[in-house]
Amino acid sequence: MSRKVAVVTGANKGIGFAVVKGLCKAGYNGDVLLTARNEKLGLEALDLLKNEGFKNVLFHKLDICDQTSCLELKKFLEKTYGGLDVLINNAGIAFKVNATEPFGEQAEVTMRTNFWGTLWVCHALLPLLRPNARVVNVSSFVSKRSLDKCSPELQAKFRSTDISEEELCLLMGEFVTAAQNGEHEAKGWSNTAYGTTKIGVTVLSRIQARILNETRAGDGILLNACCPGWVRTDMAGPNATKSPEEGAETPVYLAMLPEGAKEPHGKLVWDKAVQEW
Repeated sequence: MSRKVAVVTGANKGIGFAVVKGLCKAGYNGDVLLTARNEKLGLEALDLLKNEGFKNVLFHKLDICDQTSCLELKKFLEKTYGGLDVLINNAGIAFKVNATEPFGEQAEVTMRTNFWGTLWVCHALLPLLRPNARVVNVSSFVSKRSLDKCSPELQAKFRSTDISEEELCLLMGEFVTAAQNGEHEAKGWSNTAYGTTKIGVTVLSRIQARILNETRAGDGILLNACCPGWVRTDMAGPNATKSPEEGAETPVYLAMLPEGAKEPHGKLVWDKAVQEW
């Protein structure tokens, strides 16, 4: 059998870097691919881990916003490993509170990375999942908070158990258009680009888990969204309550769920506990 492999996106720093280290410390018995869009920064991160004695970490360039880059990683995994065992979609961005870019621009840029980038990675790599694979989409508690501030009509759509991926994509596009026109709040959206993109990631995870139940029943694959918490990173700033290592705990826990586990699946998890959506 081919060697097992885990892929962590956006892993040259912050939570992603801590997740790679966490997988190694948890005894992941395969290779761990640290991916980043900046090759120099990715290789520097790899050197840090190698110097700490983590020998099973490799670097592969990945820009999640570039569908060609996603497909190149797919080809590498197919050729080198013949499949994929763990995928942690961690890469994401957020504008600072004092950002000066127009809200419509913030919405478009944040959505392109956090939602569309995650979706493109999944389209490329989920077909490679082997039996008992684990997928973790890093979302945020802000997704739940943002959902609660949406109109009842939008809340009902996002909480629907049969919403399709196509319907979700249309809604994410509608938010960006509304934000660019200054109409998002009037149309029932909450006033946060980051939070809305993470609504998309959470709901996407619910859809993906449902599709896996329909197409890969019996294969033991578990897919969840998670919130790492408020973590001291470049994105969240120095006042956050958790260290990157603490933020990595729930993603690593979900990635290492033992073979034979049935739950959680299709859930939003933080502090290792399932949250109501």
